[in-house]
Amino acid sequence: MAMKKAAAKKVSSKKTVKKKSATKKAPAKKAASKKAAKKSSTRKYSPSASKNVETEMREMKKGTLKSGRSGKKVTSRKQAIAIGLSEARRAGKKVPPQPEKG
Repeated sequence: MAMKKAAAKKVSSKKTVKKKSATKKAPAKKAASKKAAKKSSTRKYSPSASKNVETEMREMKKGTLKSGRSGKKVTSRKQAIAIGLSEARRAGKKVPPQPEKG
């Protein structure tokens, strides 16, 4: 009988082995970037630049707006806005620089 108790103790001791907990630490929150937090208080586009865009949109809706080289009629809203901004840049109005293609 003593052997059975000893064997029982060995078996039970194996069962009570602690399992390593696989708790993962939560990733530290990244600090908000300074660029996202900071808002510019000044206008990006001058009011006169928006007048240029407005004029080009009216011409496009009328059907009299033509593209530069080909002289084709402009039907795209985005193209009309691009033409208006381009003219505002040429006139030296406050407009952000044209984005680089790439």
